[in-house]
Amino acid sequence: MPALNITFTDDELEAVRAAATAEGKSLKQYVHDLPLRERQRAVFVRYAAGFGEQRRGEFDEAFPDEVPPAAARGTEAA
Repeated sequence: MPALNITFTDDELEAVRAAATAEGKSLKQYVHDLPLRERQRAVFVRYAAGFGEQRRGEFDEAFPDEVPPAAARGTEAA
């Protein structure tokens, strides 16, 4: 099975150990799970952003006082 050696400063390793302990995991399991969790988070964020963009018109109609100025959306006023 492939392995990976990662170098941490003493302070970084202490912080990672504390985070692992806070989640009730061993250091090895915590460090193993981090990139997998980050990938899941990135997929979720992409989906959520797309979902929001698809429904922006509905939201703007339902809450007209909450519609930001056109410049804030990255579009220029005509």
